[in-house]
Amino acid sequence: MKEKHSLENITNLKQLFNKTGEWYSDRPAYKLRGKEKGTYNIITHKEFSDDINALGTALIDLGLKNKRIAVISENRYEWGIAYLSVVNGVGVIVPLDKLLPDNEIESLILRSEVEAIFYSSSYNGVMEKIQRQGNTNVKYFISMDLEKSTDKIYSQKELLNQGKKLIDNGNTEYIDAKIDEEKMTVMLFTSGTTDKSKAVMLSHKNLITNIKDIAWAFNVNEHDMILSFLPLHHAFECTVGFLHMLAKGACIVFCDGIRHIADNMKEYKISVMVSVPILFETMYKKIIRGIEKKGKLEKVKKAIKISNFLLKYGIDIRRILFREIHKNLGGNVRILVAGGAALDPETEKGFNELGLNLYQGYGLTETSPVVAAESERKGTKKLGSIGKAFPSLKIKINEPNEEKIGELMVKGPSVMLGYYNNDEANKNTIENDGWFHTGDLAFIDKDGFIFISGREKSAIVLQNGKNVFPEELEALIAKIDGVKESLVYGKPDKREGRKGDLKICAKIVYDKEIIRNKYNIEKENEIYNFLWGNIKNVNKKMPEYKYIKEIVITDKALIKTTTAKVKRQEEIKTLV
Repeated sequence: MKEKHSLENITNLKQLFNKTGEWYSDRPAYKLRGKEKGTYNIITHKEFSDDINALGTALIDLGLKNKRIAVISENRYEWGIAYLSVVNGVGVIVPLDKLLPDNEIESLILRSEVEAIFYSSSYNGVMEKIQRQGNTNVKYFISMDLEKSTDKIYSQKELLNQGKKLIDNGNTEYIDAKIDEEKMTVMLFTSGTTDKSKAVMLSHKNLITNIKDIAWAFNVNEHDMILSFLPLHHAFECTVGFLHMLAKGACIVFCDGIRHIADNMKEYKISVMVSVPILFETMYKKIIRGIEKKGKLEKVKKAIKISNFLLKYGIDIRRILFREIHKNLGGNVRILVAGGAALDPETEKGFNELGLNLYQGYGLTETSPVVAAESERKGTKKLGSIGKAFPSLKIKINEPNEEKIGELMVKGPSVMLGYYNNDEANKNTIENDGWFHTGDLAFIDKDGFIFISGREKSAIVLQNGKNVFPEELEALIAKIDGVKESLVYGKPDKREGRKGDLKICAKIVYDKEIIRNKYNIEKENEIYNFLWGNIKNVNKKMPEYKYIKEIVITDKALIKTTTAKVKRQEEIKTLV
C-alpha cells in the first residue's frame, strides 16, 4: 500500500516544506512553552511553512539573495525558520556551534564569509563587539528576541511581519525562487578548534536523500511528539531530529535541559527521541538504580526472562510487564535513536528488553549525516552493530586486515560536495570515483551488518604490529559499576626491553556517589584500588597485548565537544 504522503517525488527542501504545510496543515509542528505556567503555544505545519516563506521574502527584500547567512542560538523555533528560510530560496545557511567562545565565533564568521547573522539575546555581547570592531563582512545583525528593529540591529519578528505584508502585496520573488539541488546550500563546521575544523558543503540533494533514507528506516508520523535535546547546529540533530521529523508531520518540543529530560518526556508524552549514547547509557543506569532501590531487581529480571521467551513466539507483553518504567518516561516512548558515538550493547539490550526500542545509527557531518542504522524494518537490527547501510548508499571496507577490519568507505548522493576552500583535505578524503574515506575502522559480517572497531586516528599501534582500539576497551571499562566514562591511550613504555613500544593506559572518571553508597568507599587510594582490581578483571577477558598496564583516576569529567564527544587528543596531551 502506497504511503499517504510519500517523499518519493520530493527533490529539494523548498518543495518538501511547501508540501508539509499542505499535508499536515492543522497538525502541530511545534509545541512551545508559554509565558504562563502550564500554557503552550502551538505552531501548525501550515503556520511554519508560511513563516519560512515570509522570512525568506523579507531577506531577499533586504538584498540578501545569494548571500551566506549564519545562525547561532539555543534550540528554539526561530532557529528553524531562519535555517529553512535561507536554504529555500535566499542563499547559504551557516549554523554555528552555540557553545563556541567569542573569538571562535568571529573566526568562523570570517572563514565562512557570511554577510548576515541570526542570533539570540545570549549573543548580544559578542555581536556588539563584532559590529564595533568591523573586522567581518557582516552587514545585517538579526536578533531573534528584539521586538522592533533599531538603526543597527534588525528584529527577526519584524522581518517576519514585513515578509507577510510583502507577500500579501503580491511579492512572489522568494516563493517562485528556483532551487539548484546540486549547489551548496549549507556550510557546516566539523567539531574541533577553528583552525582545524573543516567547512563541509552540503546541497539540497544531499539532505533530501538522507531524509528519505531515515524515513525508510523509521516510521515517524503526524501523531509523534519529538523531544529536541542535541544542539540544532549539529548535523545529527538537524537532519534526523529537525528536518526529517517535520517532513513526516511530527511535532517538536524543546528540552528544558539535561536534568529535565525525564520530566519533559512525561509532560509532553514524548514518543520519539534522538540523542548521543552517553545520555541513553546514563538513563539506563538510573532506571536500573531506581529498580534496585525499590528492591524489585530480581522480579524485573524474572519478568525479562518470561518476556524474552514469549517474544520468540511473537508475543510482546513488555509494555504490560514494565508499565511503571514506561509511565515514568511518559508512557508513549516508541523510538529512541542513538548516534554520534558507539553505543554500549548492554544498554541497547537493556532498553529493548524493557520494551523501550533503542536503535543505533552511524554517520558523519560529511554524509548529511546518516550512513547506516538499525531500524524498525525486519532484519536490520543486530546487537553491537550500527545496522545496515541505507538504501541510497554503497559501502566497502578498504584494505581489510586478517580480521577483515579496514577503513569504512561510503559512496552515494548524500556524500558532501566537499570541504570549502580545502583542496588538500578533499584530495585526501574523496576519491576521484566518489568513494569517501570515513576514517572509521569497521568490518561487515556475512549478513551485511556493519561493526565499528574505532577511529583510524585513535588506534594504538604496538611494536608487534597489533592494533588496539581504545573504544573496545572503553566499552568494557564502562561496565564497571561506579565508572562514568574513560579514555584509553598509548603511553611510551620506559621499562627495560620495552623502549620504543607503547603501554596501554586508561584515565577513569568515577562516580563518587555510587562508589560511596554501594561499596562504602570514600578515600581516593581505596577508590583507586577498587578500580584497579576491576581493571585486572577486564584484562583477563582479553589477549595480553591489550592489557591495561596503568590507570589514572578522577571525578572530573573528560574534555568534550558540544555534542558530548570526548576530545581525545586534548585529553592525551595532559596525560603523556
